Amino acid sequence: MADDTGQALFIDNCSGCHQLGGVGQPGLAPPLIDGPLWENLGPRSPDYLAGVLVGGLTGTISAGGQTFIGLAMPPQDWMTDAEMQAVADYVLNELNGLDADLTLDTFAAARAAPLSHAELRAQRKEASP
Repeated sequence: MADDTGQALFIDNCSGCHQLGGVGQPGLAPPLIDGPLWENLGPRSPDYLAGVLVGGLTGTISAGGQTFIGLAMPPQDWMTDAEMQAVADYVLNELNGLDADLTLDTFAAARAAPLSHAELRAQRKEASP
């Protein structure tokens, strides 16, 4: 990887819960390596991830064969759009091997019209295998 900004930001800000490499932590944080989820979200993957980064995510979700009850991921809205783009690129393209088109506009749009946690959970549930 020529630019390791996304990986560095992930390590500094996300790996405390999601662990190095995005493998998740049972009972605390779901794995971010979830090929079927990202593939099922398809071109909506960047928008979903931008929504989670901007607004956080609470509630109950299923991931990696586990149910995460009382999930409480805080918003990462203090990051710039470029920093969130770098993290999302790392998660989607580096960790999950996708070829997602990540633009700064995706993150600006998520800030301008943030999705509710219920809307984000519904998108995830619809795309879950």
